[in-house]
Amino acid sequence: MQALLALSRLIDKISIGIGYLTMWLILATTLISAGNAIVRKAFDTSSNGLLEIQWYLFAAVFMLGAGYGFLRNSHVRIDFISSRLSDRTRNWIDIFGIVFVLIPFCILLITLSWPFFENAYTNGEMSQNAGGLIRWPVYLLVPVGFVLLMLQGLSELIKRIAFLRGLIDDPIGGESAKSDEQKHVEELERIAAARLAGEK
Repeated sequence: MQALLALSRLIDKISIGIGYLTMWLILATTLISAGNAIVRKAFDTSSNGLLEIQWYLFAAVFMLGAGYGFLRNSHVRIDFISSRLSDRTRNWIDIFGIVFVLIPFCILLITLSWPFFENAYTNGEMSQNAGGLIRWPVYLLVPVGFVLLMLQGLSELIKRIAFLRGLIDDPIGGESAKSDEQKHVEELERIAAARLAGEK
């Protein structure tokens, strides 16, 4: 089990790295979008290539960031139900969802999307818009995104099983489920509260 937990930690590091990359992609998308709007309004001109690259980057954020979202437990849960369940029950539900829903769904989407990428790459498919971009990079985002999501699903599965075996803390709730940003904010709040208490 320790080898599997080490694999889980490796997958988590990959997801965190890609998650931080997607944050920079959001900035790039915003800057390109703002630049396009300014140029269009100020100079009454535009570029289909720049319009399409912002769509590509926007797609990359969602496709590549899905695994990071799963790692940070930021996907939708029915909180008013899950909050009434025990930690073990919630983890068993997650195991069922990962094994019977998430992983088969990822395999299906990878299998279905790969031929679209392969065909676009082989044929050099281009955008139909004048000055548009090649299509295969955006098609490649779909299978790559689902591979990353499936890997994170495997990591979460390992963590759920390890929790049920008493090897780690609950990966869904508590301190381990908080993002680095949440932990940092809480630490700053504790420091501020301690300073206020010291001044009184």
